[in-house]
Amino acid sequence: MKTRAAVLREMKPAKPYSASRPLELVDLELDDPGSGEVLVRIRAAGLCHSDLSVINGNRPRPMPMALGHEAAGEVVALGDHVDDLAVGDHVDDLAVGDHVVLTFVPSCGHCLPCAEGRPALCEPGAAANAAGTLLSGHIRFRGQDTEIHHHLGCSAFAEYAVVSRRSLVKIDSALSFAEAALFGCAVLTGVGAVINTAKLQAGQTAVVIGLGGVGLAALLGALAAGAEQVIAIDLSDEKLVIARELGATTTINAAEPDAIERVRELTRGGADVVLEFAGSGKALETAYRMTRRGGTTVTAGLPAPHVDLPVNIVSLVAEERTLKGSYIGTCVPVRDIPRYIALYRAGKLPVDRLLSDIISLEEINEGFDRLDRGEVIRLVVEF
Repeated sequence: MKTRAAVLREMKPAKPYSASRPLELVDLELDDPGSGEVLVRIRAAGLCHSDLSVINGNRPRPMPMALGHEAAGEVVALGDHVDDLAVGDHVDDLAVGDHVVLTFVPSCGHCLPCAEGRPALCEPGAAANAAGTLLSGHIRFRGQDTEIHHHLGCSAFAEYAVVSRRSLVKIDSALSFAEAALFGCAVLTGVGAVINTAKLQAGQTAVVIGLGGVGLAALLGALAAGAEQVIAIDLSDEKLVIARELGATTTINAAEPDAIERVRELTRGGADVVLEFAGSGKALETAYRMTRRGGTTVTAGLPAPHVDLPVNIVSLVAEERTLKGSYIGTCVPVRDIPRYIALYRAGKLPVDRLLSDIISLEEINEGFDRLDRGEVIRLVVEF
């Protein structure tokens, strides 16, 4: 079948993207789903810094590639028969019309990390994502003269996509697609970093550095977990205003020369948990210095591959510090996405307030300009 998709052919295009048009809207041939795969009609897809990091070359991927990884959609039929299941062999728990959220690391269920309950670290899933294929190793998108790689097994900036069953979580159809899309990355990563990675406890103090969609989701997660204080830090005064509106107890502009001292004073020597989402080595170093003795520093930011972190090793030992990375919020998507949606519907996790605007696929290059300039939290393409 044919599907329209946003394809990136070369990384590191000139800015603004509205002029260089790095994402080309093209009609692709989409193969039928193979064994363990599902045909999904994408209904909404969020613009995320992880997409932007592929465009600007910070996260090198094989080209050409159909981008997009944060999305929601529905299982659709194949051919002319309305009652056909749009699934390959060995998929018997999804049916036409089911609503699904896409997750950007497919979990094989058999490797050691999966067996240990850590599907975010699935080894075959990571290998497939790096190669730009589905979990099966196949590529289902084709242009006129070449295969088009899959982005993180999703390629969600497309009208239709074939994805692995292990990249999908079935959800309640009552949730709008634009809202549901946020749970595939921003909420899963941000809230998960607080609850699963940092294991924030009620009454503890928390700092969130970097207030994009993931950082603000983490702020909401810290509040929902019962943090005594949630201090929000960013270079953008506009984002600090949003953080206060969402419930941050204190906001600090990262450019203030005494930012670290202020946090240490407010938290009586440093915060229990400091979470960094800015994707900057300097931001992570700042986060570490804001963390108390015995506290935990978590990073989910993705800077350029060459960025290193200077750490005082003695402080790790003598102060029993913990420095942790968090990928997809250390989540088990099939467990956590329904839980976070339930919290949202109960009014305890108002992630809909992260949605800045709805745009069309034709506006996607301009949308990434807006994201790159820090003007928005989450833009969502609706199909």
